[in-house]
Amino acid sequence: MKKTLLILTCLFVSYLSNAQTSKPLTIKGTVADSVKKELLSYVTITLQDAATSQQIKSVLTKEDGSFQLSAPKDKAYAIVVAFVGYRNKTVKVDNENPDLGKILLSATTKQLSEVSVTAAKPIIKQEVDRISYDVQTDPENKVMTVLDMLRKVPMISVDATDNIKLKGSGDYKILINGKESALIAKNPSDVFKAMPASNIQKIEVITTPPAKYDAEGLAGIINIITKKNADNGYNGSLNLRYSDPWGPGSNLNLTFKQGKIGFNGYVGYNHQKNNTTTSGNTNNVLIPALSQSQDASRSRNGDNLYGSGELSYEIDTLNLITAAFSQYHGSNNNINDLSASEVNSTGTQSYRLINTGKGTYTGYDMGLNYQIGFKRNKDQLLTLSYKYSPSSNTQNNDALYSQKINTGSLNNFRQNNKSGSKDQTIQVDYVQPFKVWSIEAGAKAILRNSYSDFENLQQLTGADYTIDTKQSNNLDYQQDVYSIYNSYQAKFTNWVFKGGLRIEHTSINANFASATGNTLDQRYDNLVPSFSMQRTLTKNSNLTMGYSQRINRPGIWRLNPFADKSNPKFINVGNPDLQPVKNNNIELSYSNFAKGSITLSTNFAFANNTVQNVFNFNPADSVTTSTYQNIGKNRRWGFDLNANYPLTKKLNVNINAELVHVWLSGTYGGEFYDASGNQGHIFTSTSYAFFDTFKMGFNVDYDSRYVMLQGVDNDWFGYSLSANKDLFNKKATISVYINNPFEKIKHLDYFTSSNNFVQSNYNDVLSRQISVSFQYKFGKLNSEVKKNKRGINNDDVSGNSH
Repeated sequence: MKKTLLILTCLFVSYLSNAQTSKPLTIKGTVADSVKKELLSYVTITLQDAATSQQIKSVLTKEDGSFQLSAPKDKAYAIVVAFVGYRNKTVKVDNENPDLGKILLSATTKQLSEVSVTAAKPIIKQEVDRISYDVQTDPENKVMTVLDMLRKVPMISVDATDNIKLKGSGDYKILINGKESALIAKNPSDVFKAMPASNIQKIEVITTPPAKYDAEGLAGIINIITKKNADNGYNGSLNLRYSDPWGPGSNLNLTFKQGKIGFNGYVGYNHQKNNTTTSGNTNNVLIPALSQSQDASRSRNGDNLYGSGELSYEIDTLNLITAAFSQYHGSNNNINDLSASEVNSTGTQSYRLINTGKGTYTGYDMGLNYQIGFKRNKDQLLTLSYKYSPSSNTQNNDALYSQKINTGSLNNFRQNNKSGSKDQTIQVDYVQPFKVWSIEAGAKAILRNSYSDFENLQQLTGADYTIDTKQSNNLDYQQDVYSIYNSYQAKFTNWVFKGGLRIEHTSINANFASATGNTLDQRYDNLVPSFSMQRTLTKNSNLTMGYSQRINRPGIWRLNPFADKSNPKFINVGNPDLQPVKNNNIELSYSNFAKGSITLSTNFAFANNTVQNVFNFNPADSVTTSTYQNIGKNRRWGFDLNANYPLTKKLNVNINAELVHVWLSGTYGGEFYDASGNQGHIFTSTSYAFFDTFKMGFNVDYDSRYVMLQGVDNDWFGYSLSANKDLFNKKATISVYINNPFEKIKHLDYFTSSNNFVQSNYNDVLSRQISVSFQYKFGKLNSEVKKNKRGINNDDVSGNSH
């Protein structure tokens, strides 16, 4: 297998290298100050089509002021030279003599034009309250999925089981274009694994969320901004790919604008072919003395269909209406074949359990925004918004016992659960900019009705199944959040200040259809402050500091009292009595963009009564139950490093690393737990551009064991290779991505313990992946599609994936 993969890789590289059939035009020169004659480094050089003024590519001058770039010889070109503090200069290129010699720039106090700002945009950008990663600048965006690309983003890590973490924590919020989305409401990893990174413009990590955002997300907010071409006419791209072992996928992006009407959106589909993995566990209990062991194989296949679109209508220059829609539908079928044994005081007991399961998740977002502008200031805006977001999740298990030895009565059983949420949101936002100051204010109401209808059926006699009323119920969970906010921002020559206050009132009512469940009636208010500031040290560096307070409100995925007994000795169940958690976070970071980019940051976060995933062993039936409880006292002190550095013109290195020290403590089941330790991750990405149209990359990733209240989870090491070749004048791209080529299965283990038991778990996951994709771009655009600048951002609850 290793030799075959090596031969295929060499053949692919050889083919792509030989695809360069004609010698390109090499354009070069140097840039200097017109008065001092000093050579200028890191000046933006933008290559344009001389006939259409369309930007083709851009580079930065080296430290000696020189630059060089290549282009096909079949066009007339011009270059635009731009640098902070100097006038832009346009120079025509002579195809017969492309050496432009020394280009002199004249100083000016005027701002750069939009073209120069766009061309000089770095891959990493540090703002006063967030740090962003420009996905479109990364050459691997044509090769990777969104999930793979997240590994490169500062402060974000993705482990071997595709769990996304922000600053080492699972408590955060993910937004799509600043809004909560049905696409990622339950399990964002499945969607991001199916979606190509070429869909994404940039990824923001909002470390100090301003007052306009809901107070949810203890560690912060991950904001995924999708790619939107904003021009007259139409364009789009089609992406086709096949991955072994995950299966085929496709994605279509489309943008068009005609007059006052504009549309942009995408739709995608992924089929996960059937794959089988193994897992198991051992549990050693002191009182009563017993030993449990389980081994299982799981076969799984499924489908993911996702889409999003936004339609805009510009009534006039001051009035804009936009309508947005997004949808996600995921389904999976699985068969879990479990063999279990238990050794206790009465002897050895064993059985085999085959569980056939099916699950589906469907979510929608439907929103309408009306934006009103003002004649005296085009940036003064009033926005009215409404959004309706229904979602549903079904889970069905059909379990059959066999090969029973000394087990007594074990009944075949079925479980059915339908849960979800129906949300309505009304919001108003107002923005008033001044010369130095800007003010934002708004009000919002979220009316959320979550539900869970669950039942357990036992096969007592013959083929008849009878409902177990003790394990069947219907939960109605109503959560309403009303909020107002006010925030201010001040920009000076070297300073930017941003601060605000959000006031939230939350009302919760929970009722069970059966009297066996508890009712819940809560009312509470929260004042949520935020403050951040940025100091410009030099033209290429800055220092940023921020403080924010965040709230974690549990979502239906953690509240759901449905007891998943697909493994009857290890039960998973939610907790409808969970309380919200308040977290405080302090950030300090330094960024330098002199050559490439480097960001160093440290953060300290602390919270009481945090929600922890806890495990309890019941000696009466030797069952371990996993649930959630408000018992954790959490302290985290972290250090982050992100560097993106061009070693040469063609060789670039990216490093994303984090080290966190964690202190956790809490009491559960009458036992006090105190856990602490270091955890972290490092991701390195090296890319090399052999030609302008052919690039390769090599990535290495390590994720340590993470500290839990009752144990530690798994660690893992991974590596990948990528290559992409542009074809047909960059209208098409063919890409290959190989992940862990010499490791088909990765063995993961994690541990849980208390004074009375020690559990060891293992999970063998599919590791080797080979993906081939083809992307084709079509259409042409000319002018801007206008979009509303404010809208609904429901980021006030946490989900199961967090």
